[in-house]
Amino acid sequence: MAEDDAQPDPERAIELLWGTPEPERPGLSLGRIVAAAVEVADAEGLAALSMRKVAERFGTTTMSLYRYVPGKAELVELMRDAVYGRFPMEPSDGLGWRAGLERWARRAWEMHRRHPWLVDSAGSRRLPGPNIMAGYDHALDVASRSGLAPAQVIAVVNLVGGFVESVARQAGETAELQRRTGVSHERWWSERESLFERMDAYPALERLWKDGGMDAPLDPFEFGLQRTLDGVQALVESRGREVMRDETERGECVVCGKELDGGGRGRPRDYCSRACQQRAYRRRQAETS
Repeated sequence: MAEDDAQPDPERAIELLWGTPEPERPGLSLGRIVAAAVEVADAEGLAALSMRKVAERFGTTTMSLYRYVPGKAELVELMRDAVYGRFPMEPSDGLGWRAGLERWARRAWEMHRRHPWLVDSAGSRRLPGPNIMAGYDHALDVASRSGLAPAQVIAVVNLVGGFVESVARQAGETAELQRRTGVSHERWWSERESLFERMDAYPALERLWKDGGMDAPLDPFEFGLQRTLDGVQALVESRGREVMRDETERGECVVCGKELDGGGRGRPRDYCSRACQQRAYRRRQAETS
């Protein structure tokens, strides 16, 4: 298996991420190895990272690194958590759910801008370290202030985080193409006149283009973040209306006096159970006989 395709040993990676940090000493150390690997990835991308390149920064052999970390896969897990540790969240006391999530998203966006390789290290089985978990826990805390159900709180945080990662991936791909080719995104598209000549077959696109819709594109992060949070706000407000409706629909059973749960649909309920409904029916029958 190629080094880039290797998966980390989960238990070894967890031990490295969550174990007791080693004291810093002169010379080679795990912390310095991770820092050097981050520098390589920042400059050349994650695909260019190798144990050999990291070792060269210390003027040593690749084998000497294996005393500290089993391989590149585990090293990437450590790099991710180390980068998150450089962007700690400040206390958010007094912030509402929207302001808190917006600040968390902006912090994640800045982190991805400084370290574009982060999107290439993402995945459903990436192991979180203490710094990553601290950021996630912070986001869950502010999202919980929305009053949404627990599963919805988790889904909202994943939604906002996924949006940031998606925009960061697109920005990273554009920047990488420009770095490799030396041609900017704008210049490349401006030279596609042979394609633009064929656009008159698409009336909606042509109309928007002529009306200036592409003259000043909206910032994808700013526009997308606010629209994402607008969607969450609509969910929060709809839940608030449901709670109010449930509270106004609550009452007492006309037979036994037990409080109704207000969870029914349609016309308001009069009975707490089928048994009480039958008792009321028999009572009416007795009164009319």
